[in-house]
Amino acid sequence: MIAINYEQLRAAVRNQGHRFFESGDYNLNLVGVRAQDRHANTFNDLLCVAFQIQGKTHCFSFPATTDPGVYWREHLANEKGTAIVAPGQYAGVWALGKHQGKYEALVQRGPITVFRDKDRNAQLDAQGETETGLFGINCHRATEAGQSLRVDRWSAGCQVIADSADFDVLMALCRKAAGLYGPRFTYTLLNETEVNR
Repeated sequence: MIAINYEQLRAAVRNQGHRFFESGDYNLNLVGVRAQDRHANTFNDLLCVAFQIQGKTHCFSFPATTDPGVYWREHLANEKGTAIVAPGQYAGVWALGKHQGKYEALVQRGPITVFRDKDRNAQLDAQGETETGLFGINCHRATEAGQSLRVDRWSAGCQVIADSADFDVLMALCRKAAGLYGPRFTYTLLNETEVNR
C-alpha cells in the first residue's frame, strides 16, 4: 500500500462521517488503513498520523497491521474468536501506558468494537456479529529493534507498527500531543477502498 497524504486522509475520514482534528498544533489524527488482502500475514496495512504545526500539514504513513497474525487466527486466545477491529472511529480509546507492562505504547482505555473470527483458519473473517468492550486492543510495535516482515504472534488484535523507528516517532508525537490536549487519543480505522487515491 502506498503512502497517503494529509488531504487524502482528511477527505477519507470525513467521507465516513468521522471527526478530523485540525485545531491547534500537534492535534493528532491516528488513522489505520486496512488493505483488501484478507489472507496476508504481513504488515500490508498503514497506521497514519496527520496533524498541523503552525498551519503546515504533516502526515506519516507507517507500515503496520490492523489484523491479527496467522498464529492467533489458528490458535484462539479467546474462545469467542480472535479479535479483528471493526472499521469506525473510537473517541478517546487509547492512552499512553505500558504494553503488557513492558514498554510505552498506546493502551486501550475506552470501548472498541471487534469481529470475532473463530474458524481457526488463515483467512480473516471480518463480518457477522460484533462485540464491543475492553479487550486490550493496544497500538504497539513489533520487534524491539529494526523492522518485522511477518505478523505471526505480534498481533492478536492489536494495531501493530512494523518498524521500531516508526513507532518511536509515533510515541514522540503522542507525548507532545498529550502535554497539549490530555492523555486520550481517538483512533479511526478505514478500509483501503474508503481512501480516495
